Amino acid sequence: MRALHAVRAGGAPLIVPGPWDAASARVFEEAGFPTLATPSAGIAASLGYEDGETPAAEMFAAVARIARAVSVPVTADLEDGYGLAPEELVERALETGAAGVNLEDGRRSGGLKDPREQADRLAAVRAEAGSGLFVNARVDTYVRGVDDVSAAVERARLYAEAGADCVYPIMAPAAHLPLLRAEIDVPVNVLAVPGGPSFAELGRLGATRITFGHGLLLRTLKGVAGLAGELARELP
Repeated sequence: MRALHAVRAGGAPLIVPGPWDAASARVFEEAGFPTLATPSAGIAASLGYEDGETPAAEMFAAVARIARAVSVPVTADLEDGYGLAPEELVERALETGAAGVNLEDGRRSGGLKDPREQADRLAAVRAEAGSGLFVNARVDTYVRGVDDVSAAVERARLYAEAGADCVYPIMAPAAHLPLLRAEIDVPVNVLAVPGGPSFAELGRLGATRITFGHGLLLRTLKGVAGLAGELARELP
């Protein structure tokens, strides 16, 4: 995982699709993607839950099914860690076969966690996992209404110093990416959004890794809706 995120030829970002089940994971692997990243919102939707409401046991089970279905490394979006102690969180993540974890600093009740407390938690996860997990630290400032790039940079630096392999300032505006890239010493994960810059442009702006959240599931469901409409037209 760390080798995949190293400086890439021509600055081309690593494109990481987000499978929501074993079948979609196999499709992405067969298309040639070298790594995958489960989206918690996508898995929640596939299991019939609202985003953020998937029980931890079901999320770990879903990640395990995906990781078993493919031969490429899979990182698991484990939201805020479900309140588990770092030791248990790492143990259960490794049991799924995941090669990495995505951990966010937003509170389920709203707002943001104290950045130093989150950094301490990430440091504990790193200490427990050693080199066994790629740790992607999500920075939720933008999704929580804090548009000041310095706030994202401050958190990202703390998380990198705590041992995070990558930081993820989700929903960061494209205009902020050059500064984020310049101020942060680890790979930067960027969320691709419909109608946004191309992958190549995101790479030029500073993205190391591009993920999609549950966006690929939403696009798939549009296709399913079209198919359902075709079938419905044949109803008596």
